[in-house]
Amino acid sequence: MGFSDTFNELQKIDGEDFKRIGAAPAALRGILIVLGCAAVIGGMTYMMILPQFEKLERVQAKEVQLRATFDSEQSKAANRTAYIEQLEDMKKTFNVMLRQLPNKTDIESLLVDLSQTSVASGLEVQYFKPESEVSREFYAEYPIRISVSGQYHQFGEFISGLAALPRIVTLSNIDIQNETTSAGTRAPTSSKKLKMDLMATTYRYIEEDE
Repeated sequence: MGFSDTFNELQKIDGEDFKRIGAAPAALRGILIVLGCAAVIGGMTYMMILPQFEKLERVQAKEVQLRATFDSEQSKAANRTAYIEQLEDMKKTFNVMLRQLPNKTDIESLLVDLSQTSVASGLEVQYFKPESEVSREFYAEYPIRISVSGQYHQFGEFISGLAALPRIVTLSNIDIQNETTSAGTRAPTSSKKLKMDLMATTYRYIEEDE
């Protein structure tokens, strides 16, 4: 059958031919077969193939994430020895710092050290009062209010003596003024006597049973 014959067959198609599909012209049956196959292929593509493409995209994204995790873990494994050495150094440093924090029994001896340091510097202790302890996360602050009088260079010796103590002591609220006499007037300038008020804070390690 030539092209002209097929074209003539298509022109003869009418609505009744769809009712008699078995006896329909060959051209109509061919078109219906093609349309049916296209519908089946389209349905299979939509129902089966497209979801597989979406699944493939998710798997590829997961692969990228896993590769990044693998590279990160591989880098950590390669530097494991360096990390262990760094951790040991940190433990040693932490232990040294803990030893600088007095426990309950060391607080009294530390107070004696503070008092003796001020006396050894030639200062006159006018006021020395431990304040209430302040608890923190794993340590406690133990503030001590101190008031001493003397000359300026003696203050320097006192501060240096505190810095040389084996325990951690921080100073704050330092106030230096000319000392006043009992009559309320300032001492003669020639005496160069000063008064220093400050807050010395030491720290205590809180035991686990506390």
